[in-house]
Amino acid sequence: RSFNVRRATTNDILGVKMLIKALSLNESILNDLKIFILARRDSDGTPVQAFVAEVLDQIVGISVIRDEMDIEYIRSHYNIEDFIHFNHYQQEEHGHLYHFILNPIFHHYTKHFLKEILRLAHKSSLYYPIYPQYVKGKFQNPCAHSLTSALHYMVPVRPRRQIVYPLEELGINAPSEQVSKDQPSYSLNHINRKLVLASKVSINTRIVVVGASDVGISFLETLIFCPHLKFNNLTLISIHGLPGKDLSGSEHRRFLINSHCFNDEDYAQMSLCSWVNVVVGKMSGINRAAKYVVVSKEKKVPYDYLVLCMGQKYQVLSPTGADISKLPTNREVISKWPQRYTGKVPSNHFTLNDDQDCLKAMHWLKENVVNSEGNVIVYGNTIDIYTTVETLLSLGINGSRIHLVQPPLSSNVTCLNNNEIESAVQEALSKAGVSVYYDSILAQWNEGDDPDLITCAAFTTNTKPFKLQCSAFFSFAYRTVDYETFKAINDACLVFDGRLVIDTEFCTNDVSIRAAGPLTKYSRKYYVDEWTHSNFNSKELGFELATSMLKLFDPIPKPFSKPPEDSDRLIPMYKGCKIKGGVLPGGYNYLHISKPEIPIRLDLELALCDHGMEIITGEARHGNYFRVHINKYNMVDSITCFSKEPFPVSNYICLYGQHERLLNDLYYRWNEGQITDLYSYFREPWSMAIYHDRFIDLKKELRQVLMSEQVRKM
Repeated sequence: RSFNVRRATTNDILGVKMLIKALSLNESILNDLKIFILARRDSDGTPVQAFVAEVLDQIVGISVIRDEMDIEYIRSHYNIEDFIHFNHYQQEEHGHLYHFILNPIFHHYTKHFLKEILRLAHKSSLYYPIYPQYVKGKFQNPCAHSLTSALHYMVPVRPRRQIVYPLEELGINAPSEQVSKDQPSYSLNHINRKLVLASKVSINTRIVVVGASDVGISFLETLIFCPHLKFNNLTLISIHGLPGKDLSGSEHRRFLINSHCFNDEDYAQMSLCSWVNVVVGKMSGINRAAKYVVVSKEKKVPYDYLVLCMGQKYQVLSPTGADISKLPTNREVISKWPQRYTGKVPSNHFTLNDDQDCLKAMHWLKENVVNSEGNVIVYGNTIDIYTTVETLLSLGINGSRIHLVQPPLSSNVTCLNNNEIESAVQEALSKAGVSVYYDSILAQWNEGDDPDLITCAAFTTNTKPFKLQCSAFFSFAYRTVDYETFKAINDACLVFDGRLVIDTEFCTNDVSIRAAGPLTKYSRKYYVDEWTHSNFNSKELGFELATSMLKLFDPIPKPFSKPPEDSDRLIPMYKGCKIKGGVLPGGYNYLHISKPEIPIRLDLELALCDHGMEIITGEARHGNYFRVHINKYNMVDSITCFSKEPFPVSNYICLYGQHERLLNDLYYRWNEGQITDLYSYFREPWSMAIYHDRFIDLKKELRQVLMSEQVRKM
């Protein structure tokens, strides 16, 4: 009853100083308070307002806000229109929350404090950014914001996908600098008059996610951005914690192919660390009866629902142990290959699975290999071998010191699956002096014993074996479920059949444990052994997994619709595209976007009667190759780019699934010979509409108009 909120005055300085003396940013808060008392505005003219909360004449809270001067940037980069009708408000009604401190005893008055701030300041909305804290104690933003206890009552705002504008081509049609300017990415939180009066449903269920894979991050993102639900007990267990937190540049990330599901900007705009508890470590056991996960063999993390999405990892491959002095061939050793290596891993053997592995490998190479003699062996036949070779070359390692050794293919589909691109890559490898060996199985390290350091490696082939001197060994030959993960799953009596077995609703044989991603496979009752989550887009899988679990928590009843008969015998077919991109030998930027499918050789696919049509411009060896495949329904269902120049990947992803007529009559113009370069064609001003994040809404609205009765009568 006596909780009173008013504008700050000079007499409040001492009380505020006592309230905030233990806070790390107390000087910043006091300075902002003094600016308000002395001038009411910043040196750049931005209006400042400060409010205090008092109980029985004692200051128990302080808040400082400024007018939001960047509202056009916010509107263009965040979906604030999910919460307000933007055009109904004046610019000065938007405020920027800089500081909000409230004595914990009065935390339950937070909403009242916010409501009073909005009333007294004549504001309709407040915005609070969270910048990524890459270095402990150092904020990336120019104006330090104190951490706010009001965050619990604010809603995180989804970021909007941005168009990569070709500013030179657009000229006067380019967006204003206010919208297109580069500035540090941040997560935006929002409160308005309506939200202050609405209460979010608190979900205290303990949800534990194991694995910071694309699936896991997408799952958490979907839960966090539910505006009417507040998940208070989300936990992520990951070997290296949250992704996207290192400032070491992106050079080391070129080792591995990129799925383009998330980048550093996305992680900054999500600010998962604000909503998710992070346990750094590796899952080593699951106690289903007591419902807890054992992490790194010592910590216990309790759960109500456990979500497993660790994926598959490159494993250390065991040499077959063949005695090369007896000149064995692959035929004699293939039965022992591939097998997991169980000994101590040599210090110069690398399996790269995430950014931290890549960073560690790059530092080691710079210290031990770049400026010395010795060979680097890259072993495997996934696309990561090519990106790794290109990264080694870019580090300054001479091509003659790099040996690319490829084991026999497990299927007849190569990782690039495009003869023209493969020829250009082989030509680039040859030009750089990189030696390439085919159909080679690892026989020995050194002299056949388990070494601390690999000095040479021997391989068998279909004819005679060979031996290579070795200073560093990169292995991409064996990707499967990690052994410790398998043991934890198997010991918990979860059904494991090469991968963790799930049904169409992501459920394992335990109702409290869900799983998704390449770690899993569908139960054999569906008769679809060739279809697994590896065939689908990981971001979409995470979203669908979250959607399936939200039914358990969301109190708002949904209209009941009976599923079609026998639908429980069919696996769901997800529609999102699979993406892989990276830099290949020769400095070629590579991007391949395709529909979810079982891999098939491109030449066999071209021979199918219902294949559709190919539109290709440029040549791979000239570094200007662009291929678009249009299916029999005239929809774009695969795109391949192979270019010396960088290109806007996020724009090209928007082309997938579009009808060719929407692409400015692509097929007609191609037939008429009007298109000679697809790169420049998709930079033309008309294409910007297709790259817009709300183009899909426009399509839906136009469809509704066309389907309406009035249009039909016309």
